[in-house]
Amino acid sequence: MTNEDTKRRFRDAMACLPAAVNVITTDGPSGRCGLTASAVCSVTDSPPTMLVCINQTSYVHDVLRANRSVCINVLAGEYQELARDFAGMTACAMDERFARHAWTPGRSDVPVLSHAIANLEGTIVELKSVGSHSVMFVQIDDITIRTDGDGLIYFARQFHRLARPASVSTQRAR
Repeated sequence: MTNEDTKRRFRDAMACLPAAVNVITTDGPSGRCGLTASAVCSVTDSPPTMLVCINQTSYVHDVLRANRSVCINVLAGEYQELARDFAGMTACAMDERFARHAWTPGRSDVPVLSHAIANLEGTIVELKSVGSHSVMFVQIDDITIRTDGDGLIYFARQFHRLARPASVSTQRAR
């Protein structure tokens, strides 16, 4: 099997792995920007730390690395268009991506998406280069959680709304 065949088969296999859809945002001396990412997961709760994998060829990569302050916005089901905007699937520029949706300044002035399922603000404390991507470790300093609404996942190269079980939102509301 050639290297290109292996890459294609790996990508096809990853399309079988459902993943939460997030928009990673930053603002600071190197500018304001964001991108859609599904390669995001928790590392530990002591201290609360997430990892975010980003292609090193993306200009957002360098802005995130320079600014260090980020927000991981876990998207709600109704944000499929926002996910497309920040994935570069629409023709809008970065400023327009932010203008089309409701944002508030977070603890460290990073853009925080209103009505996300969760917002996890933090600081990039470590970067590891792995092949074409950087694994960014983000220590979380502030968390906002929405107790209602559906989730958004990426599966089979498409966005899908994932219904929140009724029992979960009722239990949390008590």
